[in-house]
Amino acid sequence: MENKKRILLTGATGYIGKRLLPILLEQGYHVICCVRDVNRFSPPQSLSASITVIKIDLLDSKSLDVIPKDIDGAYYLVHSMSSSDNYKKLELECATNFRTALETTNVKHLIYLSGIVNEDNLSKHLSSRKDVEIELSKGSYNVTTLRAGIIIGSGSASFEIIRDIVEKLPIMITPKWLKTRCQPIGITDVLAFLSKTLFHKETYNQNFDIGGSDILSYKDMLLGFGDKRNLKRSIFIIPVMTPRLSSYWLYFVTSTSYKLATALVSSMKVEVICRDNRLADILNIQPLSYREALDKAFVKIQRNQIASSWKDALISGEMNIEISDFIKVPSFGCFIDKRSKRYNDRTHTIDKIWRIGGKTGWYYATWLWKVRGYIDKLFGGVGLRRGRTNEDTLIAGDSVDFWRVLYSNKEEGRLLLFAEMKLPGEAWLEFKIEKDQLVQTATFRPLGLSGRLYWFSVLPFHGFIFKGMLAKLTA
Repeated sequence: MENKKRILLTGATGYIGKRLLPILLEQGYHVICCVRDVNRFSPPQSLSASITVIKIDLLDSKSLDVIPKDIDGAYYLVHSMSSSDNYKKLELECATNFRTALETTNVKHLIYLSGIVNEDNLSKHLSSRKDVEIELSKGSYNVTTLRAGIIIGSGSASFEIIRDIVEKLPIMITPKWLKTRCQPIGITDVLAFLSKTLFHKETYNQNFDIGGSDILSYKDMLLGFGDKRNLKRSIFIIPVMTPRLSSYWLYFVTSTSYKLATALVSSMKVEVICRDNRLADILNIQPLSYREALDKAFVKIQRNQIASSWKDALISGEMNIEISDFIKVPSFGCFIDKRSKRYNDRTHTIDKIWRIGGKTGWYYATWLWKVRGYIDKLFGGVGLRRGRTNEDTLIAGDSVDFWRVLYSNKEEGRLLLFAEMKLPGEAWLEFKIEKDQLVQTATFRPLGLSGRLYWFSVLPFHGFIFKGMLAKLTA
């Protein structure tokens, strides 16, 4: 390990970070993974010798003291699509704290993944990313900024939103930003650029736009997706749809949250086209076309090999939680529905539990779960549309419809979920194998009178749904 170069990886639990980590390990680096919540990070045990995990919060400068001094390279893959009023200030504060911490280390090269910013009139989020780039570039180390537009890959936000729209709507009445041009890039190319740029001196202290081989409008991308799926789609663009209406349109048609929809709409009005292909030439990378990127994404989906998904990011929900804050299920002041039943086959029951939600559904009265999801969506919640990333695998931090996985141990036979739906309180759902029985526990901690009224209003449905679900799981 002493001879290995040490790489600091921020955003290790994110969509890009999860996919970049194994590539860096394959290249022989020792990777220091920065996470805000250690309970959400669970790399394979076989890789533990090449990984160090540290807990940091970029808004807490003192927490960055744990960053090792003997690092050689670093990746800044941290950004959010928050729509809070002080978003830009928080992003800049994170970058400033990180730059200050890096300047106390031996780091030689920092790589920052940003967005293409080739217009003067930038969206709030692209403008923020440019500010972060400027701040990170003030350091005493070498910096390379890679600017990407729409990323296409299994589990990416762009891919999933396009899929939602095309699969569900044969006829689309759409906002005028569908005419905006962009240069989508496949996730495999993004990872190639990120990994090959590291310690490449010809890239030091520069910024590069990275994109695929096609320049397309968003309308072209939707129609191209339909062609890939052999789905004939008609798109009619109307100029009267305001940004707010566009955000609601995206929110109700796709699995995105409203705050993410708002951020995306503001960004989609800006053209994101690469200035040149300098970096592709320097690194000898031949970027994929949009159709080739789609082909690769569908291969991963068909094989159930999606390595990471934007739906598992906390931004996909309405709550910014830390698993450690909720993993201990309370009992005081809570309403509890606890049921148990003897199972026929332990392995079979556990396999069923680990496939719950998503395409599998909830085993009993799934239509009622769907109704609850529609109601949640109407009130600004996530609904059921997130589904799940993998069909038979769950790890802490994953999303399952409108739940978040807090704890997952298949050998122990325990799965703990926390509700991210709109509720006048907090809710947990736990499945646990105890001796020869499955114990199923729903816990609700009400918030005031409205929480208590809510519990009693749904109590009749609980008796119906939870009893039936338990019977199906143990059969």
